[in-house]
Amino acid sequence: MTDTAIITCALTGVLTDPRQHPVPVTPEELAASAHEAWDAGAVCMHVHFRQQGAGRGHLPSWDPALAVEVAEAIRAACPGVILNFTTGIVGRDQSGPIACLRAGRPEIAACNAGSLNYLKTRSGGQWAWPPMLFDNPVDKVAEIVGVMDETGTKPEFECFDTGIVRSVAMFAEVGIVERPQVNFVMGVSSGMPADPDLLPLLLKYRPEGCPWQTTVIGRAEVWDLHRRAAELGGHLRTGLEDTFYLPDGSRASGNGALVAALARVARAAGRSVASAAEARALWGIG
Repeated sequence: MTDTAIITCALTGVLTDPRQHPVPVTPEELAASAHEAWDAGAVCMHVHFRQQGAGRGHLPSWDPALAVEVAEAIRAACPGVILNFTTGIVGRDQSGPIACLRAGRPEIAACNAGSLNYLKTRSGGQWAWPPMLFDNPVDKVAEIVGVMDETGTKPEFECFDTGIVRSVAMFAEVGIVERPQVNFVMGVSSGMPADPDLLPLLLKYRPEGCPWQTTVIGRAEVWDLHRRAAELGGHLRTGLEDTFYLPDGSRASGNGALVAALARVARAAGRSVASAAEARALWGIG
C-alpha cells in the first residue's frame, strides 16, 4: 500500500447528453473543467471526445485532430497533467481510437480488458436500452495495447467483472503487456456491483503487485466504496462520467466539487493526494 493516492477525473464520459446535463464537450469546456478538477487535486484527466457543433455534443467522435486540440487545451490549462484517453468502442474496428492515440500520445489510455453484456432495466420490467454486447476479444485487446506500446502510452485495464480481472494476469503471462495496472469498474448494472465488501476479494485476483484504482458508477452510495478503496490503498477516480452526486446526496456543481470531495475521502483515510510528479513516479510514466 502506498500512502499517496492518485486522483483521476473522468471529465465527461460517452453517454451523457449535454442537452440534459451540464457536461463539458468543447475543447475550451474540457480544459476549463480539467483546470477546476486540477485545482481540487486531480492530476490525471480521463478524456472522451464528442462531436462538435449544435445538437451533436451527445455523439462520440474519433477525429484525431479534435483529440489533439483537446489534449493541447487541457495540457495548457494544467501544466504537467497526465492524460488518459478512452479507447472503448463497440465492434472490431479500432481505427478511430488508434488514430487518436497516435495523434494525441497520452501518457495513459483505458483498455477494456474483456467483453460484457451491457444491460440495464427500468422499473416496470423494460430494458433501459436494447441489450448490447461490449465486445473486447483478446485480439482486439492485443492490437490496441500494441499501439499503446508504439505511442509510449501505458494501458489501464478496465475490468467490469472478476473474470476480466483474472484475464489481465493472463495477458501479462503470454506477453501482451508488462507490469499491468487495473481499474475495477464497479456499479454497471450487468457488471460488478458497487459493493465495498467485494473489493478485498478483487485484490486477491489482480496481477500480483500491480497498481489499481476503482471507477465507481452510481449516485450518493458510491462514496462508501470510494472510502473502502482509499483505506485499502487504491488510487481513486471520480467525475461527471461516473456520478453527478456528492457524498451528502446533493448534486455536484461540476468536476471540481467531485474531486474535492474525493480528496477529502483520501485524507480521511490517512492518504496524501499525489502531485503530478508523484503520480508519474508511482505509475512509472515519463
